[in-house]
Amino acid sequence: MEKIAEKRRIVLVPIALQGHMNPMMQLGQALNLKGFAITVVVGESNLVSSSKDFPDFQFVPIQESIPVSQIQILGPVEFLKKLNRTSEASFKECIAQLLLQQGNDIACIIYDELMYFSEAAATEFKLPIVIFSTASATNQVCVRVLSKLDAKKFLIDIEDPEEQDKVVGNLHPLRYKHLPTWGMGPLEQFLEICRIVVNKRTASAVIINTASCLESSSLSWLNQELGIPVFPLGPLHITAASTNSSLLEEDMSCIEWLNKQKPRSVIYVSFGSKAHIETKEVLEMAWGLSNSNQPFLWVIRPESTPGLESLPEEVSKIVSAKGYIVKWAPQNEVLGHPAVGGFWSHCGWNSTLESIVEGVPLICRPFTGEQKLNAMYIESVWSVGIQIEGKVERGVVERAVKRLLVDEEGACMRERAHVLKDKLKASVRSGGSSYNALDELANYLEKK
Repeated sequence: MEKIAEKRRIVLVPIALQGHMNPMMQLGQALNLKGFAITVVVGESNLVSSSKDFPDFQFVPIQESIPVSQIQILGPVEFLKKLNRTSEASFKECIAQLLLQQGNDIACIIYDELMYFSEAAATEFKLPIVIFSTASATNQVCVRVLSKLDAKKFLIDIEDPEEQDKVVGNLHPLRYKHLPTWGMGPLEQFLEICRIVVNKRTASAVIINTASCLESSSLSWLNQELGIPVFPLGPLHITAASTNSSLLEEDMSCIEWLNKQKPRSVIYVSFGSKAHIETKEVLEMAWGLSNSNQPFLWVIRPESTPGLESLPEEVSKIVSAKGYIVKWAPQNEVLGHPAVGGFWSHCGWNSTLESIVEGVPLICRPFTGEQKLNAMYIESVWSVGIQIEGKVERGVVERAVKRLLVDEEGACMRERAHVLKDKLKASVRSGGSSYNALDELANYLEKK
C-alpha cells in the first residue's frame, strides 16, 4: 500500500503501565510508517520519558487524576474505575483543543481498552474510535465470557471439578478454571469491570497484538462474537522497526556479560515491572539457579524484591560467580542474544511474544490474571515451555532450569519455539497475515 499523500492524524490513548505503553507506541510507529500523523495523549509525569524516544510523534499532556502508583493501594479494579471516572472531562478538553489545532482532521481515536473514558469525547465530537487490546485474543475471549457470568453462581461452580473442566466456547483446551480471575480482587467487582471493558459502545473495530498463527481459534470466535472488524497486527514489536519505549532505565552492561557466555547456556530471569516476590522465594530462586550450574541473568527490581538485601553471603558469592543481576534489562536484545537458552518469565503477553519471536523456550511462573492463561498456552497449546506451580523451592528451580537448558525435553521445546518464530516473522512480512491486517487497518482508517 502506498503512503497516504496527506497525513491524517490518529490520537492514541495509552495507559501508563510498561506492558501497555510499549505495544501502543509500537502501534503508533506502524501507523506512522503508513503515513498517519500520530498524537499521543499521556499523563504529565510520563510526557518527557515518552516523547524523547519518538521525535515524530506529537505528545499532549492531560492532567493526571490519579497516579499509576495508586494501583498497588487501591487494587486494579478500583484504580481503573477511579481513573476512568476522573479523566473523562480533561480528555474532552484535550480533544476539543486538538480539533481546533488540527483543523478538525482527526481520523480516529485509538484507546487502550482500559482507558474507556475516551469513548465519551469521541461520541461528543463525532469521532471514530477503535479499541486496542495489548493482551492476547484468548484473554479477550475470557473477559467476554466473564462479563456474562453471575459472580455467586461462578464461585459455586468453580468448586465443582466437573464445572472447572468444562471447555469455554468450544476453544479446547481453554477451560473455566483457566479464566483470568486470579489476583484481581473481589470477583463481583472484577466481573463488573469486565462488563464495562467489553462494552464496545460506538467502537468501529478492535486491534489486538497477536497473530493468526498463534490464536486462530480465538480470533475466529471474536470475529463472530463482536460483529466489527478485528485486526490482529502482532507481534507489534516486529511489525514496525521498534524504537525503545521503556518507562524504566535499561542496564546495557548485561549484554557485555552475555557476550562472554556459551551459546544457549544462560537462563534469563525477569518477572516484569509489577510482580512482587517474597524474601523466602528470592532465596530459593538464588539457590536453585546456582545449583543448576547454568549461568543466569536475573532482573531484580529492589522495590519488588524486598529480600534482595538479605541474601546470605555464601549465596551472594555463588550469584556473583554464576550470574549477573540488573535492575532492568533491554529484553528484546537479551532474548535475541545467542547465549540465552531459556527465559524464566511471569508470562505477561509482551514477554511471551518477545520470547517466541526469538525462539526461546520458557519457564512459566505466572503471578496474576491473564499470566496464568498465557502460561497454560505456552505449556499445553504451543508446547514451548514448562510451568512452575505451587511453592518455589530450590530443587524445583534446579530441575526446571536443567529440563529447559540441558535435557532433550528442552531441545524439543526449542525446536517448536523456532517453528513458531519462523511463522511469526513470516506473518509480518509482505503477504503475511499481520502485514495484510495492518494494510487493511490503514485503508479502514483512511476511509473514516
